[in-house]
Amino acid sequence: MQGLKGIHHVTAITSSAEKNYAFFTYILGMRLVKKTVNQDDIQTYHLFFADDRGNPGTDMTFFDFPGIPKGSHGTNEIFKTSFRVPSDAALDYWVKRFDRLEVTHTGVKEQFGKRTLSFVDFDDQQYQLISDEENIGVEAGVPWQDGPIPLDYAITGLGPIFVRVANFEYFKEMMEKVLAFNEIDQDGAFHLFEVGEGGNGAQVIVEYNPVLPNGRQGYGTVHHAAFRVDDRNVLEEWITRMENFGFQTSGYVNRHFFESLYARVAPQILFEFATDGPGFMGDEPYETLGESLSLPPFLEPNREEIEKMVRPIDTVRSTKEFKKE
Repeated sequence: MQGLKGIHHVTAITSSAEKNYAFFTYILGMRLVKKTVNQDDIQTYHLFFADDRGNPGTDMTFFDFPGIPKGSHGTNEIFKTSFRVPSDAALDYWVKRFDRLEVTHTGVKEQFGKRTLSFVDFDDQQYQLISDEENIGVEAGVPWQDGPIPLDYAITGLGPIFVRVANFEYFKEMMEKVLAFNEIDQDGAFHLFEVGEGGNGAQVIVEYNPVLPNGRQGYGTVHHAAFRVDDRNVLEEWITRMENFGFQTSGYVNRHFFESLYARVAPQILFEFATDGPGFMGDEPYETLGESLSLPPFLEPNREEIEKMVRPIDTVRSTKEFKKE
């Protein structure tokens, strides 16, 4: 069967869709490619931030569940999301930008031979930038052409996701035997796994940590991470594979923008498998992508009801000119 191709997307929880939109648009310079609702909870926004055209492997998405409490970081959670930037020099630019915009960060560090810059948002959601300097593997996306970041420094997609676990032996066996990742390096408690073409866009960093209490999901934490598969046929093969290994799965789910399978692979850790297409360009013009409320066909008859449930958020950018600085 065909293996996983790399990271598809990461979905997290925010306390405020408005603040989340401002942070990703005006500070990180990622493009809102879809403003829609959680298909299983239609009073909740689902925002997709990605590269210029919403290519698979470039998007981080957010739910803003009404009334959800703040989460807490710990073990047995997907706890940090990486974004790729083109070079080491880009990280120096981002240090200055974060300092100017008062974004809390760690300064530039190195892990597994790559320069990185960790930072947090207003919810204490954990992120890092990772340099693609000399990176080989899954191709990066295309930076948002009309965004506020100089293109030589802009975010081009997702890098390694970080998972913290209390039972490393089990998780390693699951990653290697079930998902067909290979462990390629170790740095203390951190283990680097890779799949497919490899490189920053196809890696998972697993931290063995039996000391911390379990993370608790809420705003400021990751909901799930997704891996790329080619199409529906490959997805069906993965449904069979996961069920043959004894995992309970969602079965086939059509999310309209892609097709999916969900499986809880460890306590509190939910992985999704998602097809590369159809993508985000089918129902909106490129120029105004993400500016209107987009609904999948099965929710379109309920548009009037849904628009009353979710408060309006102004996401119009096509009429604005960003100064790249």
